[in-house]
Amino acid sequence: MEQYITVKKGRTFLVYDTPGELGTIIAVHGLTGNHKQFYHYQKAFTGKYRFISYDVRGRGNSDQTSKDTSIYTHADDLIELIEELGIKRPILMGYSMGAYISAIVASRLSDVEALILLDGAGEADDMTRQLVLPSLNRLKKVFPSVQEYVHEVKGLYTNLRVNWNETIEEIVKYDMKKIDSGWRHKSESSFIRQDFETFYTFKQEETCSKIKATTLLFIATGKIGDKAPLFQGAGYTKTRESIQKIETKYTDVNHYELVFNKQPAIVQQIEEFLVKQGVK
Repeated sequence: MEQYITVKKGRTFLVYDTPGELGTIIAVHGLTGNHKQFYHYQKAFTGKYRFISYDVRGRGNSDQTSKDTSIYTHADDLIELIEELGIKRPILMGYSMGAYISAIVASRLSDVEALILLDGAGEADDMTRQLVLPSLNRLKKVFPSVQEYVHEVKGLYTNLRVNWNETIEEIVKYDMKKIDSGWRHKSESSFIRQDFETFYTFKQEETCSKIKATTLLFIATGKIGDKAPLFQGAGYTKTRESIQKIETKYTDVNHYELVFNKQPAIVQQIEEFLVKQGVK
């Protein structure tokens, strides 16, 4: 069910909530994503787990972000959203930027049931910047039609080994809004860039050492194009050493395939992990 939820501070979020009986998963999407980024995971877990995905502020149909936007303000938002929804013992699942946000929240809330990090909350380096920043240029452009934007993103995603289909096209179209001169992305590129730069302020040892929840970390080793993985494996060393209870899985898919393509093996690994935690 799609709904708008307004938290105590007056901020409104687009939330997509599907039912299940074995606990509540709250999924936090990536830097330029939206709640639809979790389509495959939400479909896989619905009926077993209550699955909540939402648009982070400044994305999709949630409120615009504030001038001090960062992974930390987004973490504040998530805590307020959890409180507003009355969720006890949430299972936090974060992808990319969402993994940083989820880790911060897990370090602040004592009742997090489990934490699932999908290739994020590691140490971003110069290669991360080289791979991410050029991709943000599309957010600045005005397109004559939605289809023109879809065409550009299709070329980008296909090169990243994303299996293009109607579902991916719907995710991409959702990001667009009509303006006087054409169509443009709903997100402001300067704020997206600002959020990205706060990846580099994430103190792994300080934050991760406060996480009590048992954690499942997926590291995507696939290259972005012909370059390198978005996050280097060594960049997760402090994360892995600082979280008290952590299980690490490696996958040879790349960062984008991790969410945009179906990943039945990863879904199975998450289910097995949650069963081991006795999530009910």
